[in-house]
Amino acid sequence: MRRSILAAGAGLAVAGAAALWWLAPSITTPERPREAPTNTGAILYYQDASGAPAYSATPKKDEHGRDYIAVRAPGAPGKPQREAGERRILYYRNPMGLPDTSPVPKKDSMGMDYIAVYADEASEAPGSVRVSLDRVQRLGVRTQKAEPRVLNESVVLAGTLTADERKLAVVALKFPANITKLHVAATGERVRAGEPLFEIQSPFLLKEELDLALALRNRAIWKGAGGAFARASDNSLQLTRERLELYEVPRREIDRLIRTQTATGRVVWPAPQDGTVLEKPIVAGMRAEDGQVLYRIADLTTIWLIADAPEMTLPIVEPGATARITLSAIPGRTFDGKVTFVYPEIAMATRTARVRIELANEDGSLMPGMFASVKVVARASKPVLAVPDSALIDSGERQVVIVARGEGLFEPRAVEIGRRAANLVEIRKGLESGEDVVTSATFLIDAESNLRAALQSFTAGEVRANEAAP
Repeated sequence: MRRSILAAGAGLAVAGAAALWWLAPSITTPERPREAPTNTGAILYYQDASGAPAYSATPKKDEHGRDYIAVRAPGAPGKPQREAGERRILYYRNPMGLPDTSPVPKKDSMGMDYIAVYADEASEAPGSVRVSLDRVQRLGVRTQKAEPRVLNESVVLAGTLTADERKLAVVALKFPANITKLHVAATGERVRAGEPLFEIQSPFLLKEELDLALALRNRAIWKGAGGAFARASDNSLQLTRERLELYEVPRREIDRLIRTQTATGRVVWPAPQDGTVLEKPIVAGMRAEDGQVLYRIADLTTIWLIADAPEMTLPIVEPGATARITLSAIPGRTFDGKVTFVYPEIAMATRTARVRIELANEDGSLMPGMFASVKVVARASKPVLAVPDSALIDSGERQVVIVARGEGLFEPRAVEIGRRAANLVEIRKGLESGEDVVTSATFLIDAESNLRAALQSFTAGEVRANEAAP
């Protein structure tokens, strides 16, 4: 039974194979027509057969012995590739800015296409950058014309208020005396010229007054005698009066003594000028020696501001420059003044010079010792070629501006700079009036320019070799 079943199965298999062989021609899938290759132009480069990002300008085999696949340009065989407008490609540079170029299109290790460098770009000024208009808009590139402008240079200084030295006065006796009474007994009081300050009593002054009184009496006696006696009496009187004047005894006291011929040794000492008492070291009852300062009086209707100016700012801080002063003691108020004098000495420790600025102080709100901040503006000068300081790229050794030449072309230009003021910088050399300079995105364009210049020098030999090849 089992043998009969196996025999029947074998027979069916043979019959099925025979039928399949007989029907095979009728069920075979018809062959599709081959499409004509689209890339039939010149061979651009050769790519790894496995599709890896490995390229070659000449035929090559990979590590497994397989041939690299030729990549051709579209179009007729032998026709060179051209961009729109017949722009010729010199080479391709690394998209990440690395010093790596290729004579043929390729991709980097991350699959990014190399960037084409065209012949017309290489013929422009070294380092020039051509940026598409849409990218210019995305970067926010802005330009401004270089033109003659007046630079209002200014500098901010710090200083301290002090009294006008030309309006200071001290009160001192030239002979010893006792202070019997004070009419002005407090520092800070205001006085007028001729008002009484204090009273003194002095034996020395009493003796001098007696000599003058005696000379007056002798003159009256010898006047009638005439001749040499009268002249001697007049000379004695004159010498005695001049001696009192040399001791700076007030003229009012000398006139009283001549009028009354009565010596008292007492004097009411007057104020020598209008002003404010800054110092008063005396008190009633003390003995004042000759030469001792008793009062120090200052007229504060005009006050000085002494500021320290770095020596590099001296061309700005010169006599006649306008100064605007603010004080922390008087917030919200600004005072105007002018630089009147620059002291002819530089401090060795700080490399600064003292500058004097005069201020009017009719209301007395300004007081010596106040701290002040000063903004000094130089006198108006002639217009000079200037650009905004945001257009300047200054590395200390290299000063560059980016010149916009139109149609997305930007050229780095080395310049020589001068003064700076009010967000402007003077251009002494390297730029012409009317040229447009980039005032924003300058660092991005400058970085691209430096990369372009480096690549051009790096590939100069290779480009010349490619151009010389048939």
